[in-house]
Amino acid sequence: MPESRVARPRRYLVCEPRFFAVRYAINPWMRPDRPVDFSLARRQWLSLVDAYHRHGHTVETVEPLPGLPDMVFAANAAVVVDGRVFGSRFHAPERRPESMPYAAWFKAHGFDVQHPESVCEGEGDLVPAGRWILAGTGFRTTPEAHREAQEFFGVPVIGLTLVDPYFYHLDTALFVLDEENVAYYPEAFSPGSREVLERLYPDAVTATREDAMAFGLNSVSDGRHVFVSPGATALAGRLADRGYVPVPVDLSEFHKAGGGIKCCTQEIRS
Repeated sequence: MPESRVARPRRYLVCEPRFFAVRYAINPWMRPDRPVDFSLARRQWLSLVDAYHRHGHTVETVEPLPGLPDMVFAANAAVVVDGRVFGSRFHAPERRPESMPYAAWFKAHGFDVQHPESVCEGEGDLVPAGRWILAGTGFRTTPEAHREAQEFFGVPVIGLTLVDPYFYHLDTALFVLDEENVAYYPEAFSPGSREVLERLYPDAVTATREDAMAFGLNSVSDGRHVFVSPGATALAGRLADRGYVPVPVDLSEFHKAGGGIKCCTQEIRS
Protein backbone atom coordinates (compact mmCIF):
# COMPACT_ATOMS: atom_id res chain seq x y z
CA MET A 1 0.00 0.00 0.00
CA PRO A 2 1.28 3.53 -0.75
CA GLU A 3 2.30 5.69 2.15
CA SER A 4 -0.13 8.20 3.61
CA ARG A 5 0.90 11.74 2.66
CA VAL A 6 0.09 14.90 4.60
CA ALA A 7 -0.48 18.26 2.96
CA ARG A 8 0.86 21.40 4.59
CA PRO A 9 -0.71 24.82 3.91
CA ARG A 10 1.60 26.99 1.81
CA ARG A 11 1.93 30.67 1.04
CA TYR A 12 2.49 31.43 -2.63
CA LEU A 13 3.34 34.62 -4.50
CA VAL A 14 2.22 34.91 -8.12
CA CYS A 15 2.05 37.58 -10.83
CA GLU A 16 -0.84 38.02 -13.23
CA PRO A 17 0.20 37.46 -16.90
CA ARG A 18 -1.20 40.83 -17.95
CA PHE A 19 1.81 41.56 -20.16
CA PHE A 20 2.87 37.98 -20.90
CA ALA A 21 4.32 37.45 -24.38
CA VAL A 22 7.27 35.84 -26.14
CA ARG A 23 9.24 38.79 -27.46
CA TYR A 24 12.76 37.37 -27.36
CA ALA A 25 14.47 33.98 -27.19
CA ILE A 26 16.63 33.16 -24.17
CA ASN A 27 15.93 29.40 -24.01
CA PRO A 28 15.15 26.70 -26.61
CA TRP A 29 11.40 26.87 -25.93
CA MET A 30 11.02 30.53 -26.91
CA ARG A 31 10.06 31.43 -30.48
CA PRO A 32 8.96 35.04 -31.00
CA ASP A 33 7.31 34.03 -34.29
CA ARG A 34 4.87 31.78 -32.38
CA PRO A 35 2.27 34.09 -30.83
CA VAL A 36 0.86 33.66 -27.35
CA ASP A 37 -2.90 33.31 -26.93
CA PHE A 38 -3.26 35.88 -24.18
CA SER A 39 -6.86 34.99 -23.28
CA LEU A 40 -5.98 31.32 -22.94
CA ALA A 41 -2.87 32.13 -20.89
CA ARG A 42 -4.93 34.19 -18.48
CA ARG A 43 -7.54 31.44 -18.09
CA GLN A 44 -4.84 28.86 -17.45
CA TRP A 45 -3.13 31.08 -14.88
CA LEU A 46 -6.44 31.67 -13.09
CA SER A 47 -7.01 27.91 -13.00
CA LEU A 48 -3.69 27.50 -11.20
CA VAL A 49 -4.59 30.14 -8.62
CA ASP A 50 -7.99 28.50 -8.15
CA ALA A 51 -6.37 25.09 -7.65
CA TYR A 52 -4.16 26.50 -4.91
CA HIS A 53 -7.14 28.11 -3.18
CA ARG A 54 -9.21 24.92 -3.41
CA HIS A 55 -6.46 23.00 -1.67
CA GLY A 56 -6.18 25.42 1.23
CA HIS A 57 -3.19 27.53 0.22
CA THR A 58 -2.70 31.28 0.55
CA VAL A 59 -2.03 33.12 -2.70
CA GLU A 60 -0.72 36.68 -2.87
CA THR A 61 0.01 38.72 -5.97
CA VAL A 62 2.61 41.20 -7.13
CA GLU A 63 1.56 43.85 -9.64
CA PRO A 64 2.87 43.16 -13.16
CA LEU A 65 4.66 45.90 -15.05
CA PRO A 66 4.50 46.66 -18.79
CA GLY A 67 7.58 45.77 -20.74
CA LEU A 68 8.35 42.75 -18.53
CA PRO A 69 6.65 39.82 -20.32
CA ASP A 70 8.38 37.17 -18.17
CA MET A 71 7.46 38.77 -14.85
CA VAL A 72 4.69 36.16 -14.60
CA PHE A 73 7.42 33.65 -13.69
CA ALA A 74 7.49 34.62 -10.02
CA ALA A 75 9.72 31.73 -8.94
CA ASN A 76 12.72 33.31 -10.65
CA ALA A 77 12.53 36.50 -8.59
CA ALA A 78 13.87 35.22 -5.26
CA VAL A 79 14.18 32.33 -2.85
CA VAL A 80 12.73 32.63 0.66
CA VAL A 81 13.89 30.48 3.58
CA ASP A 82 12.80 31.12 7.19
CA GLY A 83 11.54 34.56 6.24
CA ARG A 84 14.85 35.62 4.67
CA VAL A 85 14.78 36.71 1.04
CA PHE A 86 17.66 36.16 -1.36
CA GLY A 87 16.81 38.08 -4.51
CA SER A 88 17.77 37.66 -8.15
CA ARG A 89 20.31 38.94 -10.61
CA PHE A 90 19.14 37.67 -13.98
CA HIS A 91 21.48 36.31 -16.64
CA ALA A 92 19.54 37.80 -19.58
CA PRO A 93 19.51 41.63 -19.84
CA GLU A 94 15.84 41.46 -20.87
CA ARG A 95 14.86 40.08 -17.47
CA ARG A 96 17.08 42.10 -15.14
CA PRO A 97 14.45 44.80 -14.46
CA GLU A 98 12.14 42.15 -12.92
CA SER A 99 14.24 41.99 -9.77
CA MET A 100 13.26 45.39 -8.42
CA PRO A 101 9.43 45.14 -8.33
CA TYR A 102 9.68 41.81 -6.56
CA ALA A 103 12.22 43.17 -4.07
CA ALA A 104 9.90 46.13 -3.48
CA TRP A 105 6.99 43.74 -2.81
CA PHE A 106 8.98 41.79 -0.23
CA LYS A 107 10.20 44.97 1.48
CA ALA A 108 6.65 46.36 1.59
CA HIS A 109 5.57 43.15 3.34
CA GLY A 110 8.23 43.39 6.02
CA PHE A 111 11.02 41.26 4.58
CA ASP A 112 14.67 42.17 4.31
CA VAL A 113 16.08 41.40 0.88
CA GLN A 114 19.65 40.39 0.10
CA HIS A 115 20.66 41.25 -3.47
CA PRO A 116 23.12 38.71 -4.91
CA GLU A 117 26.40 39.85 -6.40
CA SER A 118 26.50 36.91 -8.82
CA VAL A 119 24.01 35.74 -11.44
CA CYS A 120 21.20 34.02 -9.55
CA GLU A 121 17.67 33.26 -10.71
CA GLY A 122 15.79 32.59 -7.49
CA GLU A 123 13.84 29.39 -7.08
CA GLY A 124 14.56 28.63 -10.70
CA ASP A 125 17.91 27.27 -9.53
CA LEU A 126 17.80 27.39 -5.70
CA VAL A 127 15.40 24.74 -4.45
CA PRO A 128 14.95 24.42 -0.66
CA ALA A 129 14.76 20.73 0.17
CA GLY A 130 14.43 20.15 3.90
CA ARG A 131 17.90 20.18 5.48
CA TRP A 132 19.65 21.74 2.51
CA ILE A 133 19.18 23.76 -0.66
CA LEU A 134 19.65 22.06 -4.01
CA ALA A 135 21.26 24.48 -6.45
CA GLY A 136 21.43 24.30 -10.23
CA THR A 137 24.14 25.69 -12.47
CA GLY A 138 25.26 25.27 -16.04
CA PHE A 139 23.02 27.72 -17.91
CA ARG A 140 21.91 30.55 -15.63
CA THR A 141 22.78 30.70 -11.91
CA THR A 142 26.53 30.59 -11.20
CA PRO A 143 28.39 28.50 -8.59
CA GLU A 144 29.42 31.80 -6.96
CA ALA A 145 25.75 32.46 -6.25
CA HIS A 146 25.51 29.05 -4.58
CA ARG A 147 28.22 30.15 -2.17
CA GLU A 148 26.49 33.46 -1.56
CA ALA A 149 23.23 31.71 -0.75
CA GLN A 150 24.94 29.35 1.70
CA GLU A 151 26.57 32.26 3.52
CA PHE A 152 23.28 34.18 3.61
CA PHE A 153 20.99 31.37 4.77
CA GLY A 154 23.49 29.34 6.79
CA VAL A 155 22.07 26.23 5.13
CA PRO A 156 24.15 23.67 3.19
CA VAL A 157 23.88 24.29 -0.54
CA ILE A 158 24.42 21.30 -2.83
CA GLY A 159 25.45 22.20 -6.35
CA LEU A 160 24.06 20.25 -9.30
CA THR A 161 25.15 20.73 -12.91
CA LEU A 162 22.52 20.88 -15.66
CA VAL A 163 23.60 19.72 -19.12
CA ASP A 164 20.51 19.86 -21.38
CA PRO A 165 19.50 23.36 -22.58
CA TYR A 166 15.83 22.39 -22.57
CA PHE A 167 16.18 22.10 -18.79
CA TYR A 168 18.00 25.35 -18.23
CA HIS A 169 16.77 25.86 -14.65
CA LEU A 170 16.83 23.28 -11.88
CA ASP A 171 13.07 23.66 -11.43
CA THR A 172 12.49 22.33 -14.96
CA ALA A 173 14.34 19.11 -14.09
CA LEU A 174 13.54 18.52 -10.40
CA PHE A 175 10.96 19.38 -7.77
CA VAL A 176 10.65 18.68 -4.07
CA LEU A 177 7.88 16.30 -3.06
CA ASP A 178 8.24 16.71 0.71
CA GLU A 179 10.94 17.19 3.33
CA GLU A 180 12.56 13.86 2.45
CA ASN A 181 12.13 13.22 -1.25
CA VAL A 182 12.19 14.67 -4.77
CA ALA A 183 11.20 13.85 -8.33
CA TYR A 184 13.67 14.49 -11.14
CA TYR A 185 14.76 13.69 -14.70
CA PRO A 186 18.19 12.06 -14.43
CA GLU A 187 19.46 12.85 -17.93
CA ALA A 188 19.13 16.59 -17.32
CA PHE A 189 22.16 16.34 -14.99
CA SER A 190 25.87 15.68 -15.38
CA PRO A 191 27.04 12.16 -14.41
CA GLY A 192 28.47 13.36 -11.11
CA SER A 193 25.31 15.27 -10.22
CA ARG A 194 23.21 12.19 -10.98
CA GLU A 195 25.35 10.24 -8.52
CA VAL A 196 24.80 12.94 -5.89
CA LEU A 197 21.03 12.76 -6.37
CA GLU A 198 21.08 8.97 -6.21
CA ARG A 199 22.95 9.11 -2.89
CA LEU A 200 20.73 11.82 -1.40
CA TYR A 201 17.45 10.40 -2.67
CA PRO A 202 17.64 6.64 -3.25
CA ASP A 203 13.83 6.46 -3.31
CA ALA A 204 13.28 9.45 -5.60
CA VAL A 205 10.56 9.45 -8.23
CA THR A 206 12.28 9.58 -11.61
CA ALA A 207 10.72 10.92 -14.78
CA THR A 208 11.07 10.06 -18.44
CA ARG A 209 12.14 12.59 -21.04
CA GLU A 210 8.53 12.71 -22.24
CA ASP A 211 7.43 13.68 -18.72
CA ALA A 212 10.14 16.32 -18.52
CA MET A 213 9.43 17.80 -21.96
CA ALA A 214 5.78 18.12 -20.88
CA PHE A 215 7.00 20.26 -17.95
CA GLY A 216 6.15 17.50 -15.50
CA LEU A 217 9.15 18.39 -13.33
CA ASN A 218 8.07 22.04 -13.14
CA SER A 219 5.54 21.01 -10.51
CA VAL A 220 4.54 22.16 -7.04
CA SER A 221 3.90 19.81 -4.11
CA ASP A 222 2.33 20.58 -0.75
CA GLY A 223 3.47 17.22 0.62
CA ARG A 224 0.39 15.38 -0.61
CA HIS A 225 -1.10 17.15 -3.62
CA VAL A 226 1.16 17.61 -6.63
CA PHE A 227 0.10 20.34 -9.04
CA VAL A 228 1.41 18.87 -12.27
CA SER A 229 1.19 19.27 -16.02
CA PRO A 230 -1.53 16.99 -17.46
CA GLY A 231 0.91 16.00 -20.21
CA ALA A 232 3.17 14.17 -17.74
CA THR A 233 0.98 11.09 -17.57
CA ALA A 234 3.64 8.52 -16.67
CA LEU A 235 4.95 10.74 -13.88
CA ALA A 236 1.44 11.26 -12.51
CA GLY A 237 1.02 7.51 -12.34
CA ARG A 238 4.30 7.07 -10.47
CA LEU A 239 3.33 9.79 -8.01
CA ALA A 240 -0.05 8.18 -7.37
CA ASP A 241 1.67 4.83 -6.77
CA ARG A 242 3.71 6.55 -4.03
CA GLY A 243 0.63 7.95 -2.30
CA TYR A 244 0.69 11.48 -3.74
CA VAL A 245 -2.39 13.01 -5.32
CA PRO A 246 -1.75 14.50 -8.77
CA VAL A 247 -3.72 17.69 -9.46
CA PRO A 248 -3.47 18.34 -13.21
CA VAL A 249 -3.24 22.02 -14.16
CA ASP A 250 -2.73 22.94 -17.81
CA LEU A 251 -0.30 25.82 -18.30
CA SER A 252 0.62 24.85 -21.86
CA GLU A 253 0.52 28.44 -23.13
CA PHE A 254 3.36 29.28 -20.76
CA HIS A 255 5.45 26.43 -22.15
CA LYS A 256 6.02 28.67 -25.16
CA ALA A 257 8.25 30.78 -22.91
CA GLY A 258 9.88 27.79 -21.21
CA GLY A 259 7.77 27.97 -18.05
CA GLY A 260 5.10 26.06 -16.21
CA ILE A 261 3.43 25.64 -12.84
CA LYS A 262 6.48 26.08 -10.63
CA CYS A 263 7.88 28.93 -12.71
CA CYS A 264 4.66 30.84 -11.99
CA THR A 265 4.84 30.12 -8.25
CA GLN A 266 7.12 31.64 -5.62
CA GLU A 267 6.86 29.94 -2.21
CA ILE A 268 7.18 32.22 0.78
CA ARG A 269 8.70 30.17 3.61
CA SER A 270 8.48 32.22 6.78
